[in-house]
Amino acid sequence: MANVFATLLDRASKQGITNTKTEEAREWFRKEASSVKRINPESIIKQSPTTSSTSAIGKMFLFGYSPKHEKTLPYYDRFPLVFPFAKVPDGFYGINMHYLPPPMRAILMDGLYDYTIDSPLDANVRLKMTYRTLQSASKLRFFKPCVKHYLNNQVQTDMAQVPASLWDIALFLPLERFAKASKAQVYADSRIAVTRR
Repeated sequence: MANVFATLLDRASKQGITNTKTEEAREWFRKEASSVKRINPESIIKQSPTTSSTSAIGKMFLFGYSPKHEKTLPYYDRFPLVFPFAKVPDGFYGINMHYLPPPMRAILMDGLYDYTIDSPLDANVRLKMTYRTLQSASKLRFFKPCVKHYLNNQVQTDMAQVPASLWDIALFLPLERFAKASKAQVYADSRIAVTRR
């Protein structure tokens, strides 16, 4: 993928981290990605393998988005980082990980790893989940503020697929771009949302 991913992978290799699937590697990548201060999501999308398809359920994607009803929304993420989990005629439902503060994001991702379908090809690894799965699994309890309905015709860029070996890097890079609210406000609202029954 893009240079920032290659840089972190190279740094990991020099630290002796060669298997990105271990818990130790995941924690290392999360810490290193969290230390990145500035990054341009558009450049990540342009430098990454992309697809115009929105049908790859269970894979991670970064893309540009402009909501149809942006004027009435309290806020929205212009560059969602999403695991689509259900197709609908006009688009898809997905979990946008950006809506959670990083510690809660890590907990949700750790739970999602339990639903991974492995593949010999990294790009084909995906999550197998439904809305019912999200509702019923206590490990996934932070999902509520992340579920969003995305319309195909409001997607503004190609969809950059993030291979599974890079999920923990992408998860903690500062790629979110919230319109109409600060990250602090979004995270505060998300903390409230996860406590509601």
